[in-house]
Amino acid sequence: MKAKRSDYISWEEYFMAIAQLSAQRSKDPATQVGACIVNKSKRIIGIGYNGFPTGCSDDELPWDRHGDFLQTKYPYVCHAEMNAITNASNKPELEGATMYVSLFPCNECAKLIVQVGIKQVVFLSNKYNDDPVFVAARRIFDMAGVKYRRLDPAHRAINLSLELDRDAAD
Repeated sequence: MKAKRSDYISWEEYFMAIAQLSAQRSKDPATQVGACIVNKSKRIIGIGYNGFPTGCSDDELPWDRHGDFLQTKYPYVCHAEMNAITNASNKPELEGATMYVSLFPCNECAKLIVQVGIKQVVFLSNKYNDDPVFVAARRIFDMAGVKYRRLDPAHRAINLSLELDRDAAD
């Protein structure tokens, strides 16, 4: 009897990898963020990445991070968390769900996460930890009882190929 593989990824690594793969759809030249929402049964119910609203041209709106506010991406971009929530296939299942996200959520996303009933946020990076919008997000989560934690994956990289290995044995 052949033994099962021992180097498979955990559920959390799988869900974070889906978030990271989703981030690859972002056209933002500076920051690509992905989010994956998972219900209590470990089923993916929503994914998203940061980008401009549907119907808004990512060739006409600015991607700049600095300068006059209206000439930066900030008034226009939809965050990955917002997109994952609005893309959710079954809105009632958001209650009690877990969100896996590349970057710790800002205060605006934290409010939305709390409002839809997501109870846990698992993130990879918190590089803007001391910025006021992220301090506010932690305060919102703490007050609303949303747990948050950084994922420390056992697998630092996952190799994904889109080429079918036709010679692979069963």
